[in-house]
Amino acid sequence: MSEENALTPQRKIGSGFGRDSTAADVIAGIDLTGKTAIVTGGYSGLGLETVRALASAGAAVVVPARRPEHAREVFAAAGLMPATTGGVSVAELDLADQDSVKEFAAGFLAGPAPGTVPGAAPGASRSLEILINNAAIMASPERRVGPGWESQFATNHLGHFALTNLLWPALAAAQRARVVALSSTGHKLSAIRFDDINFDAGYDKWRAYGQAKTANALFAVQLDALGRNFGVRAFAVHPGGIMTELQRHLPREEMIAAGWMDEHGKLDPRFKTPAQGAATSVWAATAPALEGMGGVYCEDCDIAEATVPGSPEARVRGVDAHAVDREAATRLWQVSAEMTGLNAFPG
Repeated sequence: MSEENALTPQRKIGSGFGRDSTAADVIAGIDLTGKTAIVTGGYSGLGLETVRALASAGAAVVVPARRPEHAREVFAAAGLMPATTGGVSVAELDLADQDSVKEFAAGFLAGPAPGTVPGAAPGASRSLEILINNAAIMASPERRVGPGWESQFATNHLGHFALTNLLWPALAAAQRARVVALSSTGHKLSAIRFDDINFDAGYDKWRAYGQAKTANALFAVQLDALGRNFGVRAFAVHPGGIMTELQRHLPREEMIAAGWMDEHGKLDPRFKTPAQGAATSVWAATAPALEGMGGVYCEDCDIAEATVPGSPEARVRGVDAHAVDREAATRLWQVSAEMTGLNAFPG
């Protein structure tokens, strides 16, 4: 196996950044002019800070949004529309709806590449250098979508699985593209329940969230294995605890009981700001130090260490073995391909 395609160890590389680094810190000095990025969920919380950082470096950023008009209003208020250095555009997408995912992907692939002259053949040189699968729902009430899929798995994993497979031609065309999948320490709550992936035998909102976050991590493992020979590398990212719209399904009492905030609403100091939370995603998507690497889980702007079972920080730091297991990653990819009917790597 060549050095370029060698497996990346799940250990820190000494990035020079850390827990308190911001998206602006990690992208300083990086030029993304002429490059295209897609950031799902890029119009709130850490997604918005991710878009802000990529656009500031010159990237043309496309933001798929379930509520496109609201997204445009957010970007206008943030000074990101009309175009900044690279420009931000919005297109409709509902990750829980596979038909919507297909429509978005078809529209993107058919569009002209940034910087092409008017009248150029649509899609003739469309490439996608950065795909950040950032959008998610968390601990939501039981809901079924599509053919009876559990909604957290369907939205957080299957929607992004379909999107990435459909966008594969543009990712491969970029030759050195990166895909970032947002996982979290939630992965520690559940491995993939291959015998009951849709929780048909009884729903638990936190185990369902945990399974979805494990799926995000395993997705990066397998995509990297499949894509590295095409120059496409993938990373899973834990952004850290950030208070955003992700918590919209959680009652205040539950967050107080979990120790996330006190009775006065003051956040636990372990929580990051959205700009700090976006840093690891932006770092994974752009850092020169990660050239030739991929298929690993990252946190605090570095590759994470494997969890030490039974250690004091086992619940909040590191990556559990089940979330980077290569056999589980291969099996999940096959199951996801069967569920969605999509696979850019048949055979």
